[in-house]
Amino acid sequence: MVEQDTIRLLRECDSGVKMGISAIDEVMEYAHSPELREFLQDSSRENEKLKNDLQEVLADYHDNGKEPNPIASGMSWIKTNFKLKMDESDSTIAELMTDGCNMGIKSLTRYLNEYQAADKRSKDIAKRLIKAEEKLSQNMRQFL
Repeated sequence: MVEQDTIRLLRECDSGVKMGISAIDEVMEYAHSPELREFLQDSSRENEKLKNDLQEVLADYHDNGKEPNPIASGMSWIKTNFKLKMDESDSTIAELMTDGCNMGIKSLTRYLNEYQAADKRSKDIAKRLIKAEEKLSQNMRQFL
């Protein structure tokens, strides 16, 4: 049960971190404020590090991780591009990022509760990812 919950939690974290990196990449070119760009770049670097850490742990379990749900990715892409075509402001970017962070925090917290038998290492990665989402959301508030 521990190994099964561990792998499931790691897969969900892997999918989430990939979705986060993709979302940041989508909005980066629209960011006007140097400070906003810096927050996004810092978050992207942090997510890349978490993604690499996840890949290492997944490799220990001989698992390849999980790609984001194609429907969720597609809907996110449509929403992002539609909103940015209507209003290419930093405020729109902050709103999109905040919404994404909130969804990520909610999902990851649910998975932490669902996969309680997961090992400490995978729970720590999930908690680090949640903290990264919280930090980005907090940083976006000044642009709303």
